Amino acid sequence: MRTTSYYPVLMTSDVAGTAAFYVAHFGFKPLFEADWYVHLRSAEDRRVNLGIVQGDHETIPEEGRGRTSGLLINFEVRDPDAVYERITAAGLPILRTLCDEPFGQRHFITKDPNGVLIDVIRPIPPSPEFLAQYADGAAG
Repeated sequence: MRTTSYYPVLMTSDVAGTAAFYVAHFGFKPLFEADWYVHLRSAEDRRVNLGIVQGDHETIPEEGRGRTSGLLINFEVRDPDAVYERITAAGLPILRTLCDEPFGQRHFITKDPNGVLIDVIRPIPPSPEFLAQYADGAAG
C-alpha cells in the first residue's frame, strides 16, 4: 500500500467549536467547512492536516459513532517553550508541565475541548539508558 496522505480525524459533538480551538491555539486554517465536517491544514506546513467530524454523522459506521477518547495527538515543534507560554497565557489546561524526559523529549501536555490530549514536543538527546533502546540512527 502506498499511502499518499495520513491525518487524524477527531469525532466530536461540537465541530465548529473544536475547529475553532485548533485554529486559535495551534495555527490551523480551514480548507473545507460544513456543519458536520471541517478539514484543517497547518498555516505553516501543508503536510500537517486535521479533520473534525460530527461523531454521529451518517458516514460514520454506527458501531464507531461517538466522540474521540483514548487519544493523544503529538505536535512536534521547534520551540515548545514558546508554545507553552502562549498556551498557558490563553488559559488552556496544563496536564503535564513543560519538562525534559530522559527518553528524549522536551514537552508538555494540554487537552482540547473534547478531552483529546495534545502533547507538544521537541526531540532532545536521550539519556544513555534510553539511547540503547533506539534503533540505529533513530535517535537522531
